Amino acid sequence: MTTFKDELKALAQLREAQQGKWDNVNPEHAARMRVQNRFQTGLDIARYTAKIMREDMAAYDADSSQYTQSLGCWHGFIGQQKLISIKKHFNTTKRSYLYLSGWMVAALRSEFGPLPDQSMHEKTSVPSLIEELYTFLRQADTWELNHLFRDLEEAKKAGDEKKADELIAKIDGHETHIVPIIADIDAGFGNAEATYLLAKKMIEAGACCIQLENQVSDEKQCGHQDGKVTVPHEDFIAKINAVRYAFLELGVEDGVIVARTDSLGAGLTQKIAVTDEPGDLGDQYNSYLDGDEIASASDIDNGDVVIKQDGKLVKVKRLASGLYQFKPGTGEDRVVLDCITSLQNGADLLWIETEKPHVGQIAGMVNRIREVCPDAKLVYNNSPSFNWTLNFRQQVFDAWEQEGKDVAAYERADLMNAKYDETELGRLADEWTRNFQRDGAREAGIFHHLITLPTYHTAALSTDNLAKGYFGDEGMLAYVAGVQRKEIREGIATVRHQDMAGSNIGDDHKEFFHGEAALKAGGKDNTMNQFG
Repeated sequence: MTTFKDELKALAQLREAQQGKWDNVNPEHAARMRVQNRFQTGLDIARYTAKIMREDMAAYDADSSQYTQSLGCWHGFIGQQKLISIKKHFNTTKRSYLYLSGWMVAALRSEFGPLPDQSMHEKTSVPSLIEELYTFLRQADTWELNHLFRDLEEAKKAGDEKKADELIAKIDGHETHIVPIIADIDAGFGNAEATYLLAKKMIEAGACCIQLENQVSDEKQCGHQDGKVTVPHEDFIAKINAVRYAFLELGVEDGVIVARTDSLGAGLTQKIAVTDEPGDLGDQYNSYLDGDEIASASDIDNGDVVIKQDGKLVKVKRLASGLYQFKPGTGEDRVVLDCITSLQNGADLLWIETEKPHVGQIAGMVNRIREVCPDAKLVYNNSPSFNWTLNFRQQVFDAWEQEGKDVAAYERADLMNAKYDETELGRLADEWTRNFQRDGAREAGIFHHLITLPTYHTAALSTDNLAKGYFGDEGMLAYVAGVQRKEIREGIATVRHQDMAGSNIGDDHKEFFHGEAALKAGGKDNTMNQFG
């Protein structure tokens, strides 16, 4: 990356070459604008962030404590504030990503209004949100650097060369707010060609990582709902290929594909897989189909479908919907086969959708996968669809019971009750929850922990708290004590909302363009000055 002085020198030479026609252009201002806008296109972002993900994956392979995390964001501003907060609290954005949840796109960003997570929203809304997120993250860079450049101007005016040099070093060493986005393409929104076209749009918007699931596109259900229908491996591999070709066409050679399997909770398939010989991939898929062995053609009724399974003729169970049913209890075996097949056919990371957050259950599947693919790594959904409190209290209860510890004081089905909050069981369950990510990274191959839709819930909770007070007895104090006073004391950037929205950046640009004639908004009468 070029330094501010490099940019300044190059632009000064460029102005000089114009033989006076660009004398109104200040090379220092132009260099400043260049530095404040490091990424010119979404593809620049995709290539940069793909390299970060590849480096993070290698770091995790060497040390499982180096796992990565993200939170799902449904608006550019939410993503921006998340990254600003991370930088403020931890002085770096390393190993922190954003997650783009198809669930939240459906629920919050569709022109149809709120929709369930069934791929009914406009497919273009996904790349639009990626572009929006990166627009806000780039603005965060501009905003943060703008304050450094203003401080640099003040240091120069005061003749403080030491301070000026320190600020230039900070500017040159500035860590961008641009981080990888893991973007949800659901089941691909159609056939492989449709998946390829949408993947291109997502990559052009900045996505370096695309998550694809093995459900039937037009039957897609949220991973935490019933009625999930999977596709044969050949169909899913075609879509993995489509995404890879999109990455390669656009020059994002480090692009990352997350292959998600919903087989643990999916009991149905739309197709019988094509098979050419016993034991091939199609035959393995079909071996899990539920059915009844038949002895002769007389056992076949009109419309029945018969396949050869383990050398026997089997009439497979087909529902009124035309879907075929898998054998009960085969979910975990199908997951393992799905994951191995995906990794052997171009996927980089795995996503196993589970019904509960249980490190032992996840590790059991990952260990089987790693027998074939030793470097298998997971992206794991720390889902708000889990009742985390109840799940972990029940896990502690079960562990104690297995150890022979007396659990008579606890009612397993009622462990969500607040009366257990300060009990030994309740406190231990909270500790297990606190350590879930560390334990999962170490024991279950989880490279990336994400919460799919946390900001959907935080927006609702904070709005409820404010509405309860503001429209009640607290009145304006509800906002002042519950929001603004906390923003001031906790150093939240949005307390100076005009600045956060770009007012100071705009003022500086006015001065660049108009010189002394600039009419600026940030003068003495700007009420933003009340916040220092």
